Amino acid sequence: MSGLLTGPDGRDRCRWCGDDPEYQRYHDEEWGVIQWDNRVLFEKLCLEGFQAGLSWITILRKRDNFRAAFANFDPIKIAQFDQADIDRLMADSGIVRNRLKIESTISNAQAWLKMMDEEPGGFSKFVWDSVDGETLINQPQSMADVPGKTPAAEALSKRLKKAGFRFVGPTICYAFMQSMGLVDDHMVGCWKKGA
Repeated sequence: MSGLLTGPDGRDRCRWCGDDPEYQRYHDEEWGVIQWDNRVLFEKLCLEGFQAGLSWITILRKRDNFRAAFANFDPIKIAQFDQADIDRLMADSGIVRNRLKIESTISNAQAWLKMMDEEPGGFSKFVWDSVDGETLINQPQSMADVPGKTPAAEALSKRLKKAGFRFVGPTICYAFMQSMGLVDDHMVGCWKKGA
């Protein structure tokens, strides 16, 4: 089976985005687009953690709710969340209500702040060092050619855990790397390949 699907606009896209307009927009405008912004990278890492065990479209459809619930993923604000905030979030049906994931988002904000103080270049450089600052371009023909994790993702996972981050296993890290442009896993023939 081809890794591509032709959309109503005639463009060939990675098959995983299907025919859902919101998923296609995400594929076209966000997924794999190189991102260096420290806060945007933090948000995406948190959302990838919430996605663990679920489909990405579930998180994508709840993303505005997540942003409202988590102070637009401002790590300075999240790092100060207390038990009342955890209780508020556990009662919020607009997000994924998983106590461990909520608590990890708070501790990840604290780890992010520490890294921004101590790491030259901040979180962005720390993340991009995992690929030596250059996008890794793969040539998948089908989804079977795309791994769930790689040695680079395993190394990033270990470094993040050592820095105090949670819910950052190798599979989460690889999805994060794909979505933030550290890895180009668009299918060969996809109109976004190499863009």
